[in-house]
Amino acid sequence: MNIVKHLARISLSASLMVLAPVSLAQSDLDLENEDVRIAYSIGVNIGQSLVAQGLLEGVDIDSFVAGIRDVVSDDIGLTQEQMVAAIQTFQERITAQAEEQITASRVASEEFLRQNAEQDGVVTLDTGLQYLVLTEGPSGGASPGESDSVLAHYHGTLPDGSVFDSSVDRGEPAQFGVSQVIAGWTEALQLMKVGDKWRLFIPAELAYGDNSPSPAIPPGSALIFDVELLEVR
Repeated sequence: MNIVKHLARISLSASLMVLAPVSLAQSDLDLENEDVRIAYSIGVNIGQSLVAQGLLEGVDIDSFVAGIRDVVSDDIGLTQEQMVAAIQTFQERITAQAEEQITASRVASEEFLRQNAEQDGVVTLDTGLQYLVLTEGPSGGASPGESDSVLAHYHGTLPDGSVFDSSVDRGEPAQFGVSQVIAGWTEALQLMKVGDKWRLFIPAELAYGDNSPSPAIPPGSALIFDVELLEVR
């Protein structure tokens, strides 16, 4: 992410914030006042966006708010060059931290899969995909092809047991194309037959790799899915 561009996008909204002392707390605000509620809501909106993107981790909040106030009062204490250099340093820190997290996640996932491969009943395929048959469907059940769609129930967790997605919890199975899901699913579904329930252990390279689609899934993480194949459509 280009933080300079991101900060530029929010600068207009930031300029609408109430000019209050940096140390002003929520308890000091009259949230029944319409203007205060507007300004407070804008601040919350900006803050939620930055927190969701991890851009406030390690940032001194008082200094951050002081910077906004100085923009509005047109009394900025640093030159443009100094601020660009500071933001570049911040970007480099974020990048380094992300790379460290990805490396740690990959190492932990690879160790988990190595140990998991030794568990009774776990089958490891040439691609690195692992599976454990939990329930076998009836003999002669259909297996989907890559061009088919399926109806399935699934429950997805990280190696530590954290749930990140579950049709089971939602109480409604999902329909999707066999070729429209992560590679580990595409491979496994074509080996399953209707009625089968397997536990899939999917290496990061057969899942989302280093490009996580959700904050609930660390980049570089292996994934575990309990998958029950209900229908081939």
